[in-house]
Amino acid sequence: MPTIVRRLEPENNGAVIPLDTRPAVKQRSQRTGYGQVNISPAPAHFPIEQMHDSYGRRIHYLRISLTDACNLRCVYCMPEQMNFRPRHELMSDEEILHLVKVGASLGVEKIRLTGGEPSIRPGVVELVRGIAAIPGIRDIAMTTNALLLHEQAQALADAGLRRVNISIDTLDADKFHKITRWGHIEDVWRGIAAAEAAGLRPVKLNAVVVRNFNDGQDVVDLARLTLERDWEVRFIEMMPFGEVTDFQQTNVVSYQEIRATVEAEFGPLQEASYDFVDPSRPFRIPGATGTLGFISSVTEPFCQGCGRVRLTADGKLRLCLLREDEADLLTPLRQGATFDEMRELMREAAFHKPWGHGLADGDFAHNRSMNQIGG
Repeated sequence: MPTIVRRLEPENNGAVIPLDTRPAVKQRSQRTGYGQVNISPAPAHFPIEQMHDSYGRRIHYLRISLTDACNLRCVYCMPEQMNFRPRHELMSDEEILHLVKVGASLGVEKIRLTGGEPSIRPGVVELVRGIAAIPGIRDIAMTTNALLLHEQAQALADAGLRRVNISIDTLDADKFHKITRWGHIEDVWRGIAAAEAAGLRPVKLNAVVVRNFNDGQDVVDLARLTLERDWEVRFIEMMPFGEVTDFQQTNVVSYQEIRATVEAEFGPLQEASYDFVDPSRPFRIPGATGTLGFISSVTEPFCQGCGRVRLTADGKLRLCLLREDEADLLTPLRQGATFDEMRELMREAAFHKPWGHGLADGDFAHNRSMNQIGG
């Protein structure tokens, strides 16, 4: 059975096109909950090189969506009536681990597990354990809504998870339920407490600021959490995606507006240490124990320091969160591409990572909603 290996071509505007046809190689075949898995074995030991894009940025950070499904329906993320992909179209655990090994051989050191909601994936603890055992992986984190953390936090920490970013857009219980459509804030607080008890620190709280939803007192209340707690509360500009693009464009609140709201209550913020790589710009309320972060993806992008690529739940390597450029890795993997061939596919795709998004020019990504990308 021939193997069709695909790659990105810059002259084709990022489209995935056929490269060549190669003979099949010896595969490991097994039946899983995700269907029949056919992948060529990875070497027990592999050399580690560094991967760069065409602008010289080192690509060392891989964000992996474990599922496109979620147990919430946040208004800025997806429609309430959402159809999710069937399981056989998603990466199995074995395929995720194989692609992490490929990334690690190219210098990927940092993994973030996202979704949808990653904690709802069956076997997530053992998957974390498997990723943590891969040579070269130094850091594993998870972005979660925390609804299941009270059950999972200790097991995840024992398996090798280092930190969690927890989504919480307001401290008002009624408003939280309105934003998430299904959520109860008491479950988030239980998850935060469990994460701290398990040593998943520092705790980072993510708040997407939505105009006329949580852009006033809610921002102040969230910022106040840092006065006595060693947390980082991060305010994120809403980004336009998929079917809810119009809503997102209309209701974006800029970093400058959010900061002004905080400073009107607490006075001028103090700059904290910044590495010019992390998308969150850190500040501190004078005298506070924790910090505030501002992620200005829309109005003041930070593309020059971006070393991230994303692996969608259906096995596409997405090169920029806010662009549609993707490379299909799951199809050639399932068709028996060797470890070295997968390395070359990932390396070449990463080389064509765009400089940044095109929001200022009206270039929006419509092919996926946020839950399908992994944030």
